[in-house]
Order: sequence, then structure tokens, then C-alpha cells
Amino acid sequence: MVTANYKMSFDCLREAMPCRDVWILVLDTKGINVWCAAGKGTFGTKELVGRVKSSGITQVVTHRQLILPQLAGPGVAAHQVKKLSGFKVIYGPIRAKDIPAFIDASLKATPEMRCKTFTMWERVVLIPMELVGAFKPTLIVLPILFLLGGLGGHEGFWANAFNYGLFAVLAFLTAVFAGAVLSPLLLPWLPGRAFSMKGLSLGLLVGLILAAFRGGLLTDLSSRFETLAWICLVPAITAYLSMNFTGASTYTSLSGVKKEMRWAVPLQIGISVIGIGLWIGSRFIA
Repeated sequence: MVTANYKMSFDCLREAMPCRDVWILVLDTKGINVWCAAGKGTFGTKELVGRVKSSGITQVVTHRQLILPQLAGPGVAAHQVKKLSGFKVIYGPIRAKDIPAFIDASLKATPEMRCKTFTMWERVVLIPMELVGAFKPTLIVLPILFLLGGLGGHEGFWANAFNYGLFAVLAFLTAVFAGAVLSPLLLPWLPGRAFSMKGLSLGLLVGLILAAFRGGLLTDLSSRFETLAWICLVPAITAYLSMNFTGASTYTSLSGVKKEMRWAVPLQIGISVIGIGLWIGSRFIA
């Protein structure tokens, strides 16, 4: 059985094989899951062949068969593996829990074993990982926003910080929540095919809601610029975080992700630059 050195991938495989006499060959994917590693090439033909040779499994087993996760397919050329190592590649089912039934059926997979779903629950379990990934940058950004909000304005530093700075903190947290939580939950119903566009539309809606929440305080030009800044920044942040899910879904391909990033990332950067400029400018507009 071949898997990646991504902890969840390894643990799921091991837990699915109680009382089974099998060897597990672990590839060095730099701690990345099978699907993403196959797309990036770290779960690939070269790494697999190299690991077969370095592990010495030819001295351990008498057969010449490797069972790979089906999602490893984009990164592995089975005929090359056979040619270079002498081992035949057999693609197992998508879910580790189906492997015992797959083995008992003489390595035959049912149509259900070959079908990859992306249900609500499967999207929900990804949310904690996305929140953890956003946690450290958020801890750095929030105090900076709060303190920058105290600059300029007609009131004192702390009065401005608890007005404009606190709103900036709320807006940033809302954008992270929209991108890391709401985006996966609402993914099938968000408009557009590209994940970035789904996030952008969701972020725009959230940004307008924030603007409506802030509406009662739009009494001067500074506040209006501030609100307009976050109508730009919230969609950009949400779209960026939503793009993380391109690597969690088989609805996307490596070429499609690269194509999307070529136009989506510059767009997000451009909108962010405009938003940051408006927000900083709002602190010094009379």
C-alpha cells in the first residue's frame, strides 16, 4: 500500500487496515496530502520509483504489486513505474475505508469506490484546517489594523482606534470567516465556476452588509472612504481564502488551477492595493 507522509492520509490508511497483513510504503510528499501532492508532482513517478528502490521492499515481498490511492493518478505514470522498478501499479479506491473490501474482491473496485464526492460534511471537515492556516497571519494583522486606525482623524488616537481601528478588525475577521467558513459551506450555490469568483461574489455581499452596518456613521468623507476601502478588501481576502479549496476538490485540475491563478491573483492584489490605499487615505482626509 502506497501513501503520502501527510499525517491524516497515513492514519486513515492504517486505521482502515485492522488485522491485515500489509506493508505501507510512505512517499516523501513534504507533508502534503495525496491529491495535492499528485498535482504538484511530489507524489509522482520519480519519488515512487526512488522509494521502491531505497526501501528495499524487493527483499521483503515476493509479489510485484503496488496499490496506490486513486487520487494519485495525475502524478504517477504506471507504465514508467513498471519499466523502472518492475512493480505493477494498481489504483485502489478513493476512500481508505473501502480498501479491505477492494482487497477481498481480488482488487476490483465498484463504481461507488471510484466516485469522489464533495458533500457538505466533507467540506465542513476542511474548515478547521483553513482556520488554523489563517490564524497566524490574522494575529499579526489585527493589532496593526487596530493601531493604524488610531492615526489621523479629528479625535484622539485611542478614540479613533476604538472607532476606525475596531471596525477594521471586525471587517478583517468577517472576511476570514467568509472565506474559510462560509465559502466551503455555500460552495455549490455560489455563482461562477472558478473558486476565486465564488469567493469574490460572497465577499462582495459580505462587504455590502458591513457597509450597511456602518451606514449610520457615514457622516463625513473619511468614513465613506473607509467603508469603500473595506468593500474592496473584504471580497479580495474572501476570494483568496476561497481559492485554497481548489486543492481540496477533485472538481479542479492542475492546469485549471494554474490558469485561474494567473488572472485571479493579480486581480486580488489589485483590488487589495486599491482598498489599502483608500483605507490609509481615509485616516488623513478631513
